[in-house]
Amino acid sequence: MGRASVKQNKNKYQLAREELGLSREKASELLETVTPERIEKIESEKSRPYPDEVLTMAQKYRRPGLCNYYCSNQCPIGQEYVPEVEIKELSAIVLEMLASLNSVDKRKERLIEITADGKIDGDEIDDFIAIQKELERISVTVETLQLWAEKMLLSGQIDPERYKARKQELK
Repeated sequence: MGRASVKQNKNKYQLAREELGLSREKASELLETVTPERIEKIESEKSRPYPDEVLTMAQKYRRPGLCNYYCSNQCPIGQEYVPEVEIKELSAIVLEMLASLNSVDKRKERLIEITADGKIDGDEIDDFIAIQKELERISVTVETLQLWAEKMLLSGQIDPERYKARKQELK
């Protein structure tokens, strides 16, 4: 007998599908290249999705966060190098970014002192690690902002044509 489907045992892929009100059969039609049986295996965690399946689900379900979830939790390389990013409201993202930038701004002189001689001495390690963590926080905040923008593009809240055109102009 299979497990009962309750929110606690549903993975991100199943939750994304169900938020759209799709059965596995309807989701398969939308995804075009993923069968209902394959969707069931992914959702019941009998099988891990392939990267191309995750990309398709992220695009067709309009859930760009699925790619980050896959990379940070299921991809062996991504688990090592990709932090999990949570989609937040724009105001929260901006406040986090400003707080991180302010923190790094206060420490930039110390970073210059530490790195000026090209090596990190024993008494500099703690400060260097603290600065590095703050820079990583900025990086995650940038990723969060990019994920937010992707979500807004997919939902139609940002005009995709104008966005792409302006992005090209600003390169």
